Amino acid sequence: MSKRALIVVDLQNEYLATGNLPLDNIDAVVANAVRVIADARAKGDLVIHVRHEFATPGMPVFVPGSAGVEIIPAVAPADGEKVIVKNHVNSYRDTDLKQYLDAHDVKNVTVIGAMTHMCIDAAVRASADFGYTVTVLHDACATRDLEFGGATTPAAQVQTAMLAAFAFGYAAVKTVDEYTA
Repeated sequence: MSKRALIVVDLQNEYLATGNLPLDNIDAVVANAVRVIADARAKGDLVIHVRHEFATPGMPVFVPGSAGVEIIPAVAPADGEKVIVKNHVNSYRDTDLKQYLDAHDVKNVTVIGAMTHMCIDAAVRASADFGYTVTVLHDACATRDLEFGGATTPAAQVQTAMLAAFAFGYAAVKTVDEYTA
């Protein structure tokens, strides 16, 4: 079995323009994710889909049973692909992700999905902390404008800051074209 896995994090309807938490450039990110998933399948890499649902009642997003929590159809799991439902930002927390990777002797993980500044960040750092070699495909990850203390940081700047942090100490950061070449 392959020693590489693609972890597709939270590419869910909630993040589309029709969802409750639309992300910047999400359509292009989904199109790139489709390419990466096809490439991983063709190479025999494990493809793991992570789907966020909040366990706490009354949350405005990622409500269990809602259309928003469903994986975007274009990147839907194929038969036999692992789907992990998480209730926290970190894909490893209270899930069997690490056990699944280890059971398949995975050494290298590639992370794509949403949101770069939250769930991608947590997955990348945890993967590195667990000793996996990590790659992030920046044009297959999406984020949004962030606001704090009355100041707004545009999505492009949020993305740049996160990717710079990943590249500094956690992951190789590549484009989809570089990765699939």
